[in-house]
Amino acid sequence: MNQMLQDPQVQTSKAETSQTQTQPPPVPVDPPPAPEHPRFAKPQRVAFVQACWHREVVEEARIAFLKEAEARHLNHVDVFEVPGSFEIPLHAQILAKTRRYTAIVAAGLVVDGGIYRHEFVADTVIKALMDVQLRTEVPVFSAVLTPQQFHETEVHYDFFRRHFAIKGVEVAEACANTLLGLERLRGQVAAGIVG
Repeated sequence: MNQMLQDPQVQTSKAETSQTQTQPPPVPVDPPPAPEHPRFAKPQRVAFVQACWHREVVEEARIAFLKEAEARHLNHVDVFEVPGSFEIPLHAQILAKTRRYTAIVAAGLVVDGGIYRHEFVADTVIKALMDVQLRTEVPVFSAVLTPQQFHETEVHYDFFRRHFAIKGVEVAEACANTLLGLERLRGQVAAGIVG
């Protein structure tokens, strides 16, 4: 009879306590081993050109790129900053013409400022980067992003920081794979297999 007078919440918490005490602790799971990426025949030097407009968002691409690039044996990366995305193509062209870099990576965020159509800026930047690549035969990779909507709220900043981190990894992968492919292709051309 005393049991019926007891508070049901007290009975539940006692039951929960006894269940949690009898469960074994979780077994730690080792992370999967990092994949082994192919090495380059010759050292590669990459230029990373970052726009400073919305730096706190764009720098996530740089941080992620540098980490993934190192894992992919791209150990020589020089970082350059420009005011905004519109300034990236000229910087990329000058760097490509030095012949010091085997690849150039661009990162920026082009948002609607309410004064002009941001798509025009983004389109101009991407076309200019492609022109640099084709004129100089130095591959140029773009992490210059143009969201449909960007509001200066913490929710959007958090979302785009995470998105830029993903793009940093993706552009490092694309850069490494392209450089490996070009290295192989140039070796085949030199050996007379292609061309």
